[in-house]
Amino acid sequence: MTPEDLARIHAACFPGQRAWSADEFADLLSLPGTFLITRPHGYALGRAAAGEAELLILAVTPEARRQGLGRQLLAAFEAAAKERKASELFLEVAADNRGALALYRAGGWAEHGRRRKYYTRRSGPEIDAVLMRKALP
Repeated sequence: MTPEDLARIHAACFPGQRAWSADEFADLLSLPGTFLITRPHGYALGRAAAGEAELLILAVTPEARRQGLGRQLLAAFEAAAKERKASELFLEVAADNRGALALYRAGGWAEHGRRRKYYTRRSGPEIDAVLMRKALP
């Protein structure tokens, strides 16, 4: 998947938010520790360092949702993080993203904090970021 593909999917998955550009994806992918898992209609982008891994984006196109792809990508992210010697995983998700919150909670992730009014939308109120953590065995 090219940076252009990643940017296109990101824009489709997060309407009302500033979409990341292809250049931003290319820059991020060039950094040490960054890793990408792709599937048709989605991807997981993460980075790992010093025993920790962060899920930066889990994106599944709207037409492919509720078919298990998010669960597959999350499991693949966790396996890739473990291969990179991570024992703790982190992510943040918008408090109004109920589908993602349900996916993460079902996968054993737990809330460990919030960033108040972290996400801005083109219209509507600012949204908290829910910080989540998972320990790997």
